[in-house]
Amino acid sequence: MATPLTALIIDDEPLARQELQYLLDAAGDVTVLAQGSNGIEAVNLIRTHRPDVLFLDVRMPGLDGFAVLKKVLALEKKFRMPQVVFATAFDQYAVRAFEVNAVDYLLKPFDSKRLIKTLEKVRGRIAAGDTPEPAIPSPTSDFGSSAAAKLDALLRMVEGQAHGSGAHAVASTGRSGKVVVRAQSRLLLVDQKDLCFAAIDEGRISVVTRSVEGDSNCRTLEELQEQLDPDQFWRAHRSFVVNIQHIREVVPWFKSSYQLRMDDRKQTEIPVSRSQTKRLRELFNL
Repeated sequence: MATPLTALIIDDEPLARQELQYLLDAAGDVTVLAQGSNGIEAVNLIRTHRPDVLFLDVRMPGLDGFAVLKKVLALEKKFRMPQVVFATAFDQYAVRAFEVNAVDYLLKPFDSKRLIKTLEKVRGRIAAGDTPEPAIPSPTSDFGSSAAAKLDALLRMVEGQAHGSGAHAVASTGRSGKVVVRAQSRLLLVDQKDLCFAAIDEGRISVVTRSVEGDSNCRTLEELQEQLDPDQFWRAHRSFVVNIQHIREVVPWFKSSYQLRMDDRKQTEIPVSRSQTKRLRELFNL
């Protein structure tokens, strides 16, 4: 009989959390204590529940997987971390290039046989008394500079693979006219011309086209905007970047301000900041 385990699932994608919960329930002898959808929740859940194993999404809005672990250790220096399994949508080639000493990684969509092997590794480490410290260095180590740098390099590799690029993936992705969008546990390559707008809310950057809504891998709108054609994309507001080709209507608002009605399915209305009103008038000869 397998050793019982307690677990937490942290992932910003509801479908990914549901899938992993289902597979863990089917595996048996694993009790999922709670689920979290972002880094802030993750920190609180880890400290509250102290699970045997943590299934942690690599990239999330606000705090990414590494920042979560670093935050927990900073708050409780004597805290014994759970065994960590990274969950990622990145393909196997990129994951292998990412050398981090976690217990294991799981690729999305999850595979039940792969999960069983991962649980065996977790139980083996616990039985041997191993701690995940090599994967989760102390706050005084070079964790931030080395592990986080590896994560950034991995993301650049993944975004550039469709174009055969490596170190210059972010730049080439933009110049090639493609944008990476995470939607339904998949990484989609979307033509820039199809992107209606991007918005940031509480650290999460959403990307909207006429047919797809998802999240960007970028940490800031400025980072995303660097990938976009400056002749087509305009920072109409501090929280929005819009494709001027997808502006359906300019709506006069109160006190000489304006809103933009986009041509996405929801006909989203986006405010124009007062500092950008002049640019709006220049664009459309208002």
